[in-house]
Amino acid sequence: MNRQQIPLGLCIEHTIKKMSDITNLKSAAAEKTSHPEYFNIAVSVDCVIFGYEEKELKVLLIKSDFEEFSGLYSLLGDLVKPDEDLDAAPYRVLKERTGLDDVFLQQVYSFGAVNRHPSGRVISTAYYSLVHINSHKLKINSNDLHWHPVQKIKKLAFDHKQILDTCVKMLQEQIMDHPVAHNLLPEKFSLRALQELYEAVLGTALDRRNFRKKIALKNWLTELNELEEGVTHRPGKLHKFKIKALKPASGKEKAK
Repeated sequence: MNRQQIPLGLCIEHTIKKMSDITNLKSAAAEKTSHPEYFNIAVSVDCVIFGYEEKELKVLLIKSDFEEFSGLYSLLGDLVKPDEDLDAAPYRVLKERTGLDDVFLQQVYSFGAVNRHPSGRVISTAYYSLVHINSHKLKINSNDLHWHPVQKIKKLAFDHKQILDTCVKMLQEQIMDHPVAHNLLPEKFSLRALQELYEAVLGTALDRRNFRKKIALKNWLTELNELEEGVTHRPGKLHKFKIKALKPASGKEKAK
């Protein structure tokens, strides 16, 4: 069988192009040397830890230790270490600052305004988490770490108010379509308590009948043969989330 002959001119042209492509390659070291300003940008993480208590949605805040933000609170956060994976950093921050190591964290959004940090260019990725306040004992050892009602927060250090608002919006969207509320409640709860939680998260009153109808259609709950105790109103039946319903949107939630 005769092989197709390739013109000599085309072979030479192809060889020259290939050699040209090789010579145009640049090394990583050369790239770093030619653009040093691009490799001097810090990366940080900020943790928005939500809890629910006394019919209020709360967030965990710490007193800022920056002179520029004296007297203001901030979210829990830190710079990502040079040898640290991005998703490992928020878990380290929580463990070091609060002792929490058994909560889920969900990546929300990255914030990169040029002047967002007084020390220089810092790009921060926000993570949010939901914890049952009474089931997690905080290891409070620095800088006035406390739970604060979300609705009462007007100003925070850095751009943390914007980060908080972004995470609140995500929570409001998720709580309507996913049973993430189970992270904020005890294992057993009444429908009244569940509605009060939804109202705190959404920031609005809900019609009792419509709310219960919507929750029933979700098929998330199991009714228990138990009643509330120690309440001033007529005791309601207790419920719990079905294990099979707790399929997380983030892939990191833990079923109770």
